[in-house]
Amino acid sequence: MIPAYRNSWIPEVFNDFFTAANMPKANATAPAINVREFQDKYVVDVAAPGMRKEDFDVNINADGDLTIKMENKREQAQEQVHYLRREFAYAKFEQTLILPEDVDKEKIAARVADGVLTIELPKVKVEEQKIARQISIG
Repeated sequence: MIPAYRNSWIPEVFNDFFTAANMPKANATAPAINVREFQDKYVVDVAAPGMRKEDFDVNINADGDLTIKMENKREQAQEQVHYLRREFAYAKFEQTLILPEDVDKEKIAARVADGVLTIELPKVKVEEQKIARQISIG
């Protein structure tokens, strides 16, 4: 006789592990964000598995800050699904980043690839002052 399991594919000893009380839910509305600095630019990476470029709105707001909005705009299937654990279902997300003064706001670019939104923030090129010059004698 085969023992009865609540989840037939998992031995009964693990059934309590999958209850909500034993599994803290991750914050599904806040994807991970990395910010890297290079000599000539900053790069912001936003984890966005399953999202397409149409799901994002990236802009500079009236205060000159970078606003990142992400919303899964595809209609969800109406089938009834029972999740044992669900963590990567971002429905809607918005984050505003205060940009450093040295960002060239006219040259900001963004792209989505392999589940990551990447925003490149080029730095303003500061021209070095030339020290060598002719000094006129008065």
